[in-house]
Amino acid sequence: MRKDPFLAAVLAAATLALSACVPVSDAQVTKAPPAAAMRAEAPLPAPAFLAAPVAARVPMAGQHGDAEMAATFMELTFALESGRRLDTFSRFEGPVTVALSGQVPPGAAAELTRVIARFRSEAGIDIRPAQPGERASITIDFNPKAALRRAAPTAACFVVPNVSSLAEYKAKRGSAAVDWANVAQRQHVAIFAPSDASPQEVRDCLHEETAQALGPLNDLYRLSDSVFNDDNFNSVLTPFDMTILRAYYAPDLSSGMSRAEVQARIGAVMARENPGGPGQGGADLSPTPRAWITAVETALMGGQSQATRRAAAERALSIARAQGWRDGRLAFSHFAAGRLYVGTDRARALAEFSAAATLYRGLPGGAIHVAHIDMQLAALALAAGQADQASQLADRALPAIRAAQNHALLATVQLIKAQALEALGRPDAAEALRVDSRAAARYGFGTEAQIRARQREIAALGGQWGFGG
Repeated sequence: MRKDPFLAAVLAAATLALSACVPVSDAQVTKAPPAAAMRAEAPLPAPAFLAAPVAARVPMAGQHGDAEMAATFMELTFALESGRRLDTFSRFEGPVTVALSGQVPPGAAAELTRVIARFRSEAGIDIRPAQPGERASITIDFNPKAALRRAAPTAACFVVPNVSSLAEYKAKRGSAAVDWANVAQRQHVAIFAPSDASPQEVRDCLHEETAQALGPLNDLYRLSDSVFNDDNFNSVLTPFDMTILRAYYAPDLSSGMSRAEVQARIGAVMARENPGGPGQGGADLSPTPRAWITAVETALMGGQSQATRRAAAERALSIARAQGWRDGRLAFSHFAAGRLYVGTDRARALAEFSAAATLYRGLPGGAIHVAHIDMQLAALALAAGQADQASQLADRALPAIRAAQNHALLATVQLIKAQALEALGRPDAAEALRVDSRAAARYGFGTEAQIRARQREIAALGGQWGFGG
């Protein structure tokens, strides 16, 4: 389940300080305006870069050991995000079909085609679009965000077994029919996704929720290079995720197996599916206490006072240190604290961001996490009148952002750099970069109104020091 809004708001590149003494905003750039605003504007065309064929992804090269992958597979597979235990392995058996229904937004069909191609080529799953009139294995049902929030208040998109529409889910909600614990073999699954969202948010939901409809139903905060993580740093499926899905559909496993039966086979599966895994190790596989998860969610959720959120961030840090973690959980604790101290203690915020970045640099896939931090630091530098430093931080972040295909974050960092160039007396270069950012901005933000709002927000950073734009 992709969470909304508490973490997507943090990690979608929208958290910019409007001055050195104002807290970071909780607006999210992958979240489109309300449905009425979406209907008021014509759909924006997909940028040209999305028309290119999907390049083959490079498999993981010894980043995770076989024993670690096997243990992670078991943890992802035999629990729900709530922590509830599952006792039976379930998947689709035979070909999997996928269909779109409801208020399908422009571009969704093309996004689905791209992700299906990846499932086929990278995970080896026999998956294809459903034929007209055929009841699909997976139905992606698009509805307005308001309707989805009435069904699941904290989710941007979510997955339910044994239904194909929101109306059907509402009729069966609370019954055994839609309880994942009762599923021994997947037959029909619905993904509920927002129809009034930016193209990037639609893509992100298609990636994560289709992967969960096919495979693991759990998320783990300790995973740094996976969409199966509620921190939402990764928005498209990674080599780690495809390795997990390849194992899910390995011939060694079948629906209805018990935890013990899967445990007896998964080691051999990972030895085959995880090239470079033998001899690798050292990952901290310790469980994540529910108290830490609650503290992180409180720290990052809107609707709470800043004092309450800062206290929660301090609790998360305290728990992470007491657990002895040196992985993404400690890094994310520092990141959350850094955001919450931007408006009240700049030195503390910089120290927390620095600590988070140091940890993330040593983790698999950590480059995109560092890029998010560099965006925060670039915004702070711009607000402090340090335009040259802001430009350098933006340049450092851009390669990792492009590799991660986060176009909302890409456009945000490009606009920060453009504002820095303006401040450095290079208005022509600034305007050229703003023009270059348009395709990514349209895809990431969703509407012209949202793009203009982001431009004004970033211009205000420079405006604190009398810069134009």
